[in-house]
Amino acid sequence: MRSEKEMLDLITKTAEEDPRIRAAYLEGSRVNPNVPADIFQDYDVVYVVRETKSFREDASWIDRFGKRLYMQYPEDSVYFPSDAENCYGWLMQFADGNRLDLHVCTMETVRKDLELFRVLVDKDNLLPADEVRSDEIYWIQKPTPQQFHDTCNEFWWCLNNVAKGLWRDEIPYVMDMINLYIRPMLTRILEWKIGADNHFNVSVGKCAKYMKRFVSEDIYTRYLATYSAAEPEAVWDAVFVMCGLFHETAVQLSGEMDCAYDYSEAENSRAYLEHVRKLPGDAKEIYPGGE
Repeated sequence: MRSEKEMLDLITKTAEEDPRIRAAYLEGSRVNPNVPADIFQDYDVVYVVRETKSFREDASWIDRFGKRLYMQYPEDSVYFPSDAENCYGWLMQFADGNRLDLHVCTMETVRKDLELFRVLVDKDNLLPADEVRSDEIYWIQKPTPQQFHDTCNEFWWCLNNVAKGLWRDEIPYVMDMINLYIRPMLTRILEWKIGADNHFNVSVGKCAKYMKRFVSEDIYTRYLATYSAAEPEAVWDAVFVMCGLFHETAVQLSGEMDCAYDYSEAENSRAYLEHVRKLPGDAKEIYPGGE
């Protein structure tokens, strides 16, 4: 596996030798001092160019970076919006284990997207003189009372869909409801707790991947327990773990951040779940004899 020095030397030399490339910079985890280095870190590189067409029309120039196992062209995908004239990329997994996410972008695009970066080459002094190596832009932000309210409401309301999906035995629907709509609310409120505990000057990374660093072993274990097998009883158990973890965290934060928390909404939502869990599969009414 080529070392970081070997990879960066190759990336830099390519930029220096190709007159079409006017600047180059490294971004992503390799620029962030708070991310521990490991063998799976990508090389996220941007070459600043005047046009992307020549790079796209003859892509043989990327062969110099090494033998590839496979790759992706995100800007060619029907699933991702793109502006190939101003930014185009090649995501490459090499046979030696390294991965390079390489983009050629015009300065117009770079100005809009520049975040953490380290300059590798700058032939025309295009890039800002002060490199950004702090991850402050990714720090957890303190929620407004409205954000807190809406997050809580979304969490407790969407559980209604989980309840009916479990009663109907529509497990794919249930799992999507949990992971696409409910889990993000749970993750968000735990992130706010982490932020509050650390003066809102930390980042938990993409998909809260660094959560383990900032919460107690008990909270982390319970959070992992919310990922269940796709089996009704296992899902029900996981849902009630989610409810307990969300409620405890929301109650704590509401006091610390002076945000109103609707206790009745939480209690009624949980009571509804408990009722539906016990509801017979052949039930004709949700609340027999109720109003």
